[in-house]
Amino acid sequence: MFRIVTIEREFGSGGTAIACELARRLGWKLWDQELTCEIAKRAQVTESAVALCDERVDSRLYRLAKAFWRGSYERGMPLNAAHAFDTDRMMALVEEIMRMIAEEGNAVIVGRGGPFFLRQREDTYRVFTYAPHDEKIRRLVELGKRREEAEDLVENVDKERMAYIKHYFNADWPTRSLYHLMINTAIGDENVIAMILNGMKELESRPTETALRGVL
Repeated sequence: MFRIVTIEREFGSGGTAIACELARRLGWKLWDQELTCEIAKRAQVTESAVALCDERVDSRLYRLAKAFWRGSYERGMPLNAAHAFDTDRMMALVEEIMRMIAEEGNAVIVGRGGPFFLRQREDTYRVFTYAPHDEKIRRLVELGKRREEAEDLVENVDKERMAYIKHYFNADWPTRSLYHLMINTAIGDENVIAMILNGMKELESRPTETALRGVL
């Protein structure tokens, strides 16, 4: 039986809103902003510091500087929490938290590499949402973004996510074989949610087929 749903999404495709409504209907906990809060608490940094590292890879210059620092005579000098926090530290924390979420179950997880961290779990239903360019712009403008800003975000955010998945999981984004369902949200959020719930129900009726095996 499925106890976890991961929602991976193209930026602007509405995956976050869909995850929120799905969690409400299932009566499960939504791990989106809550995940950011948990990371910040464990790392003892602000949520804004976490947001700066969210689904990104540190710049090449930063990584070179960090490597230099680790190899220098200064490596014994303490750093404050904000300076020590980076995407590598965040990923270690996310992995810890994902294990906790998986043990608790009844969770809908948005992004953060969830489908990759939990790819071996048979109780996890993995979804990827995408949409045509104009649909993503429409959704973002409805959320209050200026059209120029929306265009820039759609152009660049997913590139950062691709680099993030490649760097930390050595995988392409999206890895199509990883997902139980990849769906175009232009059909409407209600239809998307219905298809997710129906897909879970259908696979649960065939327990030997609930997992996608050997995807990576």
